[in-house]
Amino acid sequence: MHFLDQAKIFVRSGAGGPGAVAFRREKFIEYGGPNGGNGGKGGDIVFEAVAGLNTLIDFRYTQHFRAPRGTPGAGQNMTGAGGEDIVIRVPVGTQVLSEDKEEVLADFTVPGQRVVFLRGGDGGRGNASYKTSTNRTPRQHGTGWPYEEMWVWLRLKLLADAGLVGLPNAGKSTFINAVTNAKAKVGDYPFTTTRPQLGVVSHKNREFVVADIPGLIEGAAEGAGIGDRFLGHIERCKVLLHLVDASGDDPLEAYRVVRAELENYGAGLIDKPEVIALNKTDVMEADIVEMLLNELREESGAEVFPISGATSAGVEGILDKLIEAIGPVEAAPVKRDIDDEGNQVEWSPL
Repeated sequence: MHFLDQAKIFVRSGAGGPGAVAFRREKFIEYGGPNGGNGGKGGDIVFEAVAGLNTLIDFRYTQHFRAPRGTPGAGQNMTGAGGEDIVIRVPVGTQVLSEDKEEVLADFTVPGQRVVFLRGGDGGRGNASYKTSTNRTPRQHGTGWPYEEMWVWLRLKLLADAGLVGLPNAGKSTFINAVTNAKAKVGDYPFTTTRPQLGVVSHKNREFVVADIPGLIEGAAEGAGIGDRFLGHIERCKVLLHLVDASGDDPLEAYRVVRAELENYGAGLIDKPEVIALNKTDVMEADIVEMLLNELREESGAEVFPISGATSAGVEGILDKLIEAIGPVEAAPVKRDIDDEGNQVEWSPL
């Protein structure tokens, strides 16, 4: 399945149906009076977050969503049928943005979350509702309230507990393959990862989700390389795992470049908790590894872990540190509702 994290779609709710102009006509009954019913309500545009989706690829092929209008009213005070709602199912983590991308109109973070995005127009009044003591045979009626329509952008931000960052070829794909059920592509060339990858880590009776994004290079904020567009997928992460390639030309400068790009991107990424790992230590001499560790500790002011994603050396300690940074498991949000017998009940959407 192709990965798509942005899509532009057109949505329009249904207009209300017109009210009816009708009069009661029955044998032997004089002056039956008006009996035109109201028009039906137009269909709503509803967004719903569903589990199991991690791409917006469906919206590349279906971009227009129009709810049907309400049915006109009829004689004998019959109200028209309402238009059917259009339910647009999106992955958890999707944001609905205005056409200019300046405003977040809806944010879906919980499976089962539903938002009535555009409300259908109310049906028009039939002539029966216009009857008064001085106007016994009204012929006016309501035409129904109009629909609402707009273009919106859908943007997917994957929900993960930890996000992997680093320069291309820092070993992020190898690491996520080693600790999760992901099958990320690994190659001896830059940008083997061209789209975000998710994997689930199971460690010491605890599970958490790790997101791997394409590597950053200097100038990514200005569009260099793949750019920084995928950084949005780690905005919701609780901690960042920064992998530094010990076999690179200048590991210390590599660390500085990634930190600079996180700061240039904004969205609070530079302030997120960070776990730093010096990767590929299995191919380096011990004294060189120790020197690099000391330089990174001095630069970052934090603990630096020597690891090897290829041999899994030091990986256990990194996972322990990530669990510590992520914190305890949050309880599922509890919703309260009323059952058919009028009793209050509690349920969880997760």
